[in-house]
Amino acid sequence: MTEFLDAFQHLLTFTHLAYLSLGVVVGLVIGIIPGLGGIAGMSLLLPFLYGMEPSVGLGMLMGLVAVVPTGDTFTSVLMGIPGSSASQATVMDGFPLARQGMAARALSAAFASSMLGGVAGAMILSVFIVVARPLVLSFSSAELFMLTLLGLSVVASLAGGNVFKGFAACGAGLLLGTIGSAPATGEYRLNLGIDYLFDGIPLVVVGLGIFALPEIIDLLIKDRAIANKPNSLGQGWSQGIKDVFKNLPLVGKCSVFGSLIGAIPGLGGSVVDWMTYSYAMQSSKDKSRFGKGEIKGVIAPESANNACSCGSMIPTLLFGVPGSGTAAVFLGGMLLLGLQPGISMVGAHLDLTYTIIWSLALANILGALLCLGLTSPVAMLTRIPFSRMAPVLLTLILFAAYQATRSLGDFIALGAIACIGVLLKGANWPRPAFLIGFVLAPGAENYFFQSIQFYGYGWMQRPGVIAIASLILLSFVAPMVRSWLQRRRDARQAGQSAAAEVKQPAEREAVTLLDWVIIGLMLLASVLAVGDIWSASELTKAFPLMAISIMGFSVAMVVVRYWMRSTTRMAASISRELVYILAFFALAVLYFTVGFISTTAVFTLFFLRFATLARWRLSGSVALGLTLFLIGMGKLMSIDYPAGFVDPYLLGMLGN
Repeated sequence: MTEFLDAFQHLLTFTHLAYLSLGVVVGLVIGIIPGLGGIAGMSLLLPFLYGMEPSVGLGMLMGLVAVVPTGDTFTSVLMGIPGSSASQATVMDGFPLARQGMAARALSAAFASSMLGGVAGAMILSVFIVVARPLVLSFSSAELFMLTLLGLSVVASLAGGNVFKGFAACGAGLLLGTIGSAPATGEYRLNLGIDYLFDGIPLVVVGLGIFALPEIIDLLIKDRAIANKPNSLGQGWSQGIKDVFKNLPLVGKCSVFGSLIGAIPGLGGSVVDWMTYSYAMQSSKDKSRFGKGEIKGVIAPESANNACSCGSMIPTLLFGVPGSGTAAVFLGGMLLLGLQPGISMVGAHLDLTYTIIWSLALANILGALLCLGLTSPVAMLTRIPFSRMAPVLLTLILFAAYQATRSLGDFIALGAIACIGVLLKGANWPRPAFLIGFVLAPGAENYFFQSIQFYGYGWMQRPGVIAIASLILLSFVAPMVRSWLQRRRDARQAGQSAAAEVKQPAEREAVTLLDWVIIGLMLLASVLAVGDIWSASELTKAFPLMAISIMGFSVAMVVVRYWMRSTTRMAASISRELVYILAFFALAVLYFTVGFISTTAVFTLFFLRFATLARWRLSGSVALGLTLFLIGMGKLMSIDYPAGFVDPYLLGMLGN
């Protein structure tokens, strides 16, 4: 109880509230831009964590995590475009309500239910911490290592239709995470003789490269505004609030359901909104209204997806197993702040854990109030063509990446990881599994080493280890059994259809050239990695070999699956994306050699004027504002930028 109250007092300090509010505002903006999502947004905030008080830094991240599902409601209701996978079901009835002139009613109901769902999720997380604390404290490094493997297996198995693609992506992420020195022996490995890789690739660079840059390139290629015309908000603000309080039991049930689903790694918002939408429809007396503007169809998913964000913190904080891609970046943020999830979060840092919970609850309230109060100006953001936001976002990405090690290597690594991200995105391989594998690699290797050190190879005979290993085996077998049952059902239905003389075409799996490129690159990486660590000591090469085995076996199974099943060759191209990445490399070199501040000003001015045809006044205002922002951030937070050969003269003229 003491830690609980201490956390509450800390929450109300000015510094904590200021950074929490910053996270909320950034989260709302990120949520409005379809496709960007919480992973990219949180990666942008990671560099600001260096040197921060842990509770303040985590409060800022919590502010963002909590409100991304709230911000994406704008596009779902006003334009019928899901801001993220967690708001797809909201479109079903939110957009019809907007078309009937009741957008205000749908939005107010969504924001109020999001707030209540988020607060309920935080309360459930509080209770779960108390209940699970004795169990977590009883775990040794052996059980924690197995829990890490369990998280990887569950995330990979739920990542998509082809489970082996998920495992292969996890293995690739694990292997990338082992670059650098081995924690057990201090020997360097897999660095290719490149100085930049001796300390491994920073999480910020991987997070931005695998998610943020590919999404921004994709949005830039599409080059369109989120909305093409102004949308009327209509009337019904108070009616939406009344609707929520009239359906409080539905809000409560969906919040609990969202929290529980969020606690299962790999599920999360992409399924919970449809599950709760379906529940709301099935439990309703009049099902005919759903899909035509039923307010319960807005309340149910919005209650659940905010609670789901809270639920994903349960495995992250207690076991160090991220429940989603966003939680994986949050876990990386904890490590940057010097915090190790797991036992310490329910022991020495219990007050921090409660600070996170309080921050979640407050961020949900603050986010909902901001949305209600600023709906009209926020809705205007949706009419800005994305190309006009691109220079700002690209500068922020380069700024964030450079803070990792402050070298040109950050830019080069960012571009290289972005190539992997574009490739995985183009071939529909699961990028969250790759990121989660990378984030978990250092912790998993440490637990693995400690298990051998403390228990020898007898750690595999511990009861807890055997129990968790059984769950891992189940996570492998369950998708196969589910797939087998599905095929039997399909075959039975096909037989019935044949009897009715209706022949159904057999389902064929789509395969593209990009799939084979990924398979080839993974096999090549496996061979090169084995060659690099072959002569290293046993402890140095043990964990990389495990990652290589996971990746190699999974890739082999993907090929076997293609060979055994009927496949259809599909066309896929990422040539335009690669051209943008080449342009990114060129721009990054300019940022580094000419100067970050001066290149930002010139690039933003001319890109807006000539690429987006914005007026000189607008282009100049944005370029000047962004330049002043960078200079202000540099002075406020003692941040260094690449000086180049122009910035010293420019800053000297400005009196800096």
